Amino acid sequence: MKIYSPWEEAFERIYTPFEHFLHSQSTSGFILIAATLIALIVANSPIADIYQHIIHTKITFEVATWYLSHSIHHWINDGLMAIFFFMVGLEIKREISVGELSIFQNAILPIVAAIGGMVFPALIYTFFNYDEASFHGWGIPMATDIAFAISILVLLGNRVSPALITFLVALAIVDDLGAVLVIAIFYTKHIIFLPLFLAFACFALLLVFNRMGIHMILPYFLVSMFMWFFMLESGVHATVAGVLAAFTIPSRPKFAPVNFTRKLRDLLDEYDSYPVATDHTTHDKQKAILNTIKRRIHEVGSPAQRLEQALHLPVGLVVLPIFALANAGINIDFSSINYAIFSNVSLGVIFGLIFGKVIGIFGISYIVIKLKIAKLPENTTMTQIFAVSFLGGIGFTMSIFVADLAFLGLSEFIFEAKIGILIASLISGLIGYYMLKNIKTT
Repeated sequence: MKIYSPWEEAFERIYTPFEHFLHSQSTSGFILIAATLIALIVANSPIADIYQHIIHTKITFEVATWYLSHSIHHWINDGLMAIFFFMVGLEIKREISVGELSIFQNAILPIVAAIGGMVFPALIYTFFNYDEASFHGWGIPMATDIAFAISILVLLGNRVSPALITFLVALAIVDDLGAVLVIAIFYTKHIIFLPLFLAFACFALLLVFNRMGIHMILPYFLVSMFMWFFMLESGVHATVAGVLAAFTIPSRPKFAPVNFTRKLRDLLDEYDSYPVATDHTTHDKQKAILNTIKRRIHEVGSPAQRLEQALHLPVGLVVLPIFALANAGINIDFSSINYAIFSNVSLGVIFGLIFGKVIGIFGISYIVIKLKIAKLPENTTMTQIFAVSFLGGIGFTMSIFVADLAFLGLSEFIFEAKIGILIASLISGLIGYYMLKNIKTT
């Protein structure tokens, strides 16, 4: 006889970490769309001046003669987004350790496709902006927004194979790693070496924590905060600290899985040895056993795994929407919109994201598959890879982030780049969705 309500049957369902990942990414994608639309509406409404005043309001932390003062926009892009990059680092580490990128035969296709999808957009942008003041924005069309891309695949349901989703996820994660390297190497203008040295000293200390087998999150958090601050002061973009910190979080559980199952059976046998009360309440000793089981379950999961699962929804529901609200609010002057769209910056971004991604992802994939260097994912066709390569042209979050770094203080170029990003992302998403919806499944 069932005691509980029907909706509680969801308790029986088991979600893998990858399913949690897909669910959180699709959820954040839809909320990101809403936040983007709100930002665009507000930035072109009578309260646009209030919106601009809010995001440029300075927040200052001061202790004696020391102070740190930045605008809300700056705190979001350098501070809040460090959490996003920390989660990106955890995702990269997971994929390399146990995911699609851990097996060479499976990893080679998304890796080379991602590299092609970064190189060709940059080349196309460079073609439009060679020897121009806007040349520095070549990194803008290199990135793929994983949340938006996965949201579209989720909308298609069973019309896309799990292997195709895995291919896109692996590709986007390699793409994220490339974007982080580009930001760290090419979009760092001035380096102050003392704080940079202190940042790497913090990184070394985190590695020591890892090697010592420390699984408590608090020591990593405290040292990571110092690393973020020193990275901010050094001139290297502070979000890089998020990725570096993620790589130091232990991926091995404190309690070995083999020992866990044996100990759990013993605890469950002991739990069952106590008589069941008529009102189904538990004995005090049973409560102690349940607390021990809870602690053991916590210990059998690695800190990296727990943090990644814990951060997915907060990042998707809070961090990325706030980033979109602060960065997607483009005040569109419709009298000059044609000029903005057909500027070298906008055209470089549009053609880079739409055509560069397709040439890079599909073109390179086609070559390595024909040369038998890699093989198609299971139940997937080259036509589907072609369609997915358009989804790679959705560059929203990371592209806007890079645009702000590339054109720091150059509002006209930032406006043109963001217009190009929005147009290209919309076109790429629609084409990819339409193609995948109408391709016959294998």
